[in-house]
Amino acid sequence: MGDRVRFDYTTASAFISADEMAGIKGQALAARQTLIEGTGLGHDFLGWVNLPVAYDKEEFARIKKAAEKIRRDSEVFIAIGIGGSYLGAQAANVFLKGVFYNNQSADVRKGPEVYFCGNSISSTYLQELLDLVGDRDFSINVISKSGTTTEPAIAFRVFKEKLIQKYGREEAAKRIYATTDRARGALKTLADAEGYEEFVVPDDVGGRFSVLTAVGLLPIAVTGADIDKLMEGAAQMREVAVNADFEENDALLYAAARNILLRKGKEVEILGNYEPRLHYIGEWWKQLQGESEGKDKKGIFPAAVDLTTDLHSMGQYIQDGRRFLMETIMNIETPKQDIVMKKEESDLDGLNYLEGRTMDFANKCAMNGTLLAHTDGDVPNLRINIPALDEISLGQLFYLFEFECGVSGYILGVNPFNQPGVESYKKNMFALLGKPGYEAEHDELMKRL
Repeated sequence: MGDRVRFDYTTASAFISADEMAGIKGQALAARQTLIEGTGLGHDFLGWVNLPVAYDKEEFARIKKAAEKIRRDSEVFIAIGIGGSYLGAQAANVFLKGVFYNNQSADVRKGPEVYFCGNSISSTYLQELLDLVGDRDFSINVISKSGTTTEPAIAFRVFKEKLIQKYGREEAAKRIYATTDRARGALKTLADAEGYEEFVVPDDVGGRFSVLTAVGLLPIAVTGADIDKLMEGAAQMREVAVNADFEENDALLYAAARNILLRKGKEVEILGNYEPRLHYIGEWWKQLQGESEGKDKKGIFPAAVDLTTDLHSMGQYIQDGRRFLMETIMNIETPKQDIVMKKEESDLDGLNYLEGRTMDFANKCAMNGTLLAHTDGDVPNLRINIPALDEISLGQLFYLFEFECGVSGYILGVNPFNQPGVESYKKNMFALLGKPGYEAEHDELMKRL
């Protein structure tokens, strides 16, 4: 297969013995079998398992066609969604196109600026985005299975109104792309009535596993990213996850290692990176792990840090604070760009000893030095090696995390594919907003505030 994303726990050998890995092997293999056969809790939401090799080719072609149209006719593209309806695409866009993609000139981008909203209820954020769009040509992709999720529904109302004011109702409809349920729901009903182009949120794929469906693929394709390569990478990692022996199976080894460490009191996992393009991978991963494992009073708490930046803020705690931490480092093996250090006459900053060295060399030294220091400080360090900042690697990385998450949840003894706790805040919010049917709850909550 050639180079691919790989999981490495050798630097945690002081915390994870060969006997322990052998002891948990049976649980990991059983969890994999449960995933593949669809016999476990949440089995109705396992469409993501075979998605990289069984996706809807006709819809995939329509996604690419729609993305090309948007790239031709829009200066700005707005993706409206929350949680799994935006985090994967945001992570992919920054990973593949860079932190400053929207700041580049149109000649460099060769496509629209891409922004995300509907992920908060901040009027300030929404108005600032409206002002940023201004009178420029734009299109929107509203992503919601029901069409009634509060945050994206509010944002959609606002941007739909702006589109209609600018283009008129008929032309506005040609610039609205709805990713929603195949057969039912408020957004599906509206899309049918108004003639929006529609893409499907699959019934058997939960939001946090949906990045490789239309949910993520359209906003990713709009940047010009190669979504064929993205799916190819995911298919490659699926082959490993589904068929490789335990000892060569990165997803199973990762799930096993983190569960061994959890049983030793390492209740918080920090996902770290040394590359700003990986920041939103950490944000996407936090939802994937937290919403999947955090139930029944169980689960590893997912956190994320950007390094070396956070060594100057969180570094002290990681090194010397409470010892309930484990750390997983994402390592980009080949940087997208590199800079060679030069010699200066005065050497006031004392950096001339780095003459001829690259910044990536310095970054890797910081990473390895920190890994050893944290390990010495009783924080076991795991590593995920990522060949490059490209679509193949990203597809592999997404699938590795997804499969590991399902296996880890089953080892833990929870349903990795539901999220009952999320509904609690919604019920309270609806009551406080005065939504019809929540009058009794409103009065009770007001007494407590």
